[in-house]
Amino acid sequence: MAGSNRRNFLRQLSLLSAAAGTSLPAKWVLETDEKSTPKSKGKKTTKIGIFQTTDVHCQIHPHDEMFWENEGMVFRKTGGYVALKSTLKQLRSKYRHSFAIDTGDMFQGSELSVKTTGEAFVPILNTMGYDLYLPGNWEVIYGKKKMQTLLGGLNAPKVCANMYHDIGAGVKGELIFPPYYIWYVEGVKIGFLGYTDPLVPLRQSPNYSKGIIYTKPEENLKHYVEILKYQEQCDLVIIVAHLGLSQQLALANNEDCAGVDYIFGGDTHERVRKPIEAKFAKVVEPGAFGSFIGRLELTLEEGKIVKDSYDLIEVDAAKAKDDPEMKELIEKAEAVFKKDIHTVVGYSTVPLYRYFVIENTIDTMVVDALNWKYPGVDVVLSNGFRFCPPSATKDHTGNYPITHGYIYDMLPVDSPVRSGKVKGSILLEWLEKELNNVFAKDASKRFGGWVVKFKGMQLKFYAFGEMGKRVKEVQIKGQDLDAESYYTVLACERDGDPADVICRIKGITEAKNTGDTLHQVMLEYLSVNSPVSPLPHHNAVALDAPETLLTQVSGVPYNFH
Repeated sequence: MAGSNRRNFLRQLSLLSAAAGTSLPAKWVLETDEKSTPKSKGKKTTKIGIFQTTDVHCQIHPHDEMFWENEGMVFRKTGGYVALKSTLKQLRSKYRHSFAIDTGDMFQGSELSVKTTGEAFVPILNTMGYDLYLPGNWEVIYGKKKMQTLLGGLNAPKVCANMYHDIGAGVKGELIFPPYYIWYVEGVKIGFLGYTDPLVPLRQSPNYSKGIIYTKPEENLKHYVEILKYQEQCDLVIIVAHLGLSQQLALANNEDCAGVDYIFGGDTHERVRKPIEAKFAKVVEPGAFGSFIGRLELTLEEGKIVKDSYDLIEVDAAKAKDDPEMKELIEKAEAVFKKDIHTVVGYSTVPLYRYFVIENTIDTMVVDALNWKYPGVDVVLSNGFRFCPPSATKDHTGNYPITHGYIYDMLPVDSPVRSGKVKGSILLEWLEKELNNVFAKDASKRFGGWVVKFKGMQLKFYAFGEMGKRVKEVQIKGQDLDAESYYTVLACERDGDPADVICRIKGITEAKNTGDTLHQVMLEYLSVNSPVSPLPHHNAVALDAPETLLTQVSGVPYNFH
């Protein structure tokens, strides 16, 4: 047997052995870049690029993006899959070897995604040329089987080490996706280990994730890091995560993360421009809506990584080159729905956005609409959503148009509107719990969303107070909250929630659906009241934080801008 053939034979044998040891197909264990070269005896310097997008939320067109500059809001046009693809292509062209990852929330967030149950985005994503995917918390929106079909239609591998098949009665079966993937390039092995949000069944409608068991990363993190570092002998280990920046920082400070170099995060739409250095790993997160691309550049010498640098690149829609192939795909995907998506259904006199932790104009418009439709209800609620890019470009009317598609951007799930009664003491307990979900001192205990929005209730609180003692004052319809009184509340129904739960408030009585949906209320409200001016009402006021708070992360060198 010739020397080169013998080496190839031995290498294939080692791959099969490794795959057998981890119960994984060999193709998931090690992938060799076709352009890779073996370690050179002479000194050789090579730079490789690893790119990340996340939380695009099906935003196929360029859109307004908000930036916080000089203590104020600034808007620029970013994103859209044409610009995203051409920008990524241009960046990758600078490297002989590159690797691109999307870390989730790729099938939810727009009218086109809902109308096609995500299918329109399979060819779009395949055209992007990604090398690896991680399912996000919203990939389950159409149910487990549809999630498997959509992700299965993507050409690149998928990883996730904490999503298991529920084989019945809550019994954990096999992993739905392989836990990790290895890229072999220029004599270097880079391991990618995936984790998505284990709180999905609590944060979202429970029925979405029916048939899936999620576990905390800590349950097997150490095990897989040891496999990648010692068995597979990876030179660099990257966790691709969709956990939220707080959870990712908590993980990076956990000793089980020893051996991990970077966490490429997602979920909370944070823009980490300089890696946050935790105890065991560096943490990054590249914004949302296709507005940014994260780039990790590695310098290799003689088959070793000698330097790493990271930056966040803005996807400037005006400067990006055209991409006829992507443009044609988008036009074809949207053709049947285009008229409805772009139909203007109302106007706002102020820009619409959803970036501030405490109150935003988008959610103010939602609660204003619910309050207008149901004026007799004491408190109306809107969940602490993050998705939806801003609308900050005026049209010929001098106002900001709200299209039918933008209603889906704001509220991708057209949930039934549900009402009920709740005791004052339960409402107070719920407020304390919700505030702790956002501002918990222990980063691992922070939920992925922001403060729940409401109208009819006025709240003063300490964001950075003690758990259970954050609420300073609560009034409903101008009167102090009475622990023994019952109040009417109204919000969306979450598919799969118990009958006595509304907006995660347990202990609801006389709960019933109104017959309306969120979209119906919004469209009726805008048809009668447009143009609207949904400036925040200061229904929630933090006594120790500014109303312009843009992140729930504190105690680390990071600012959202």
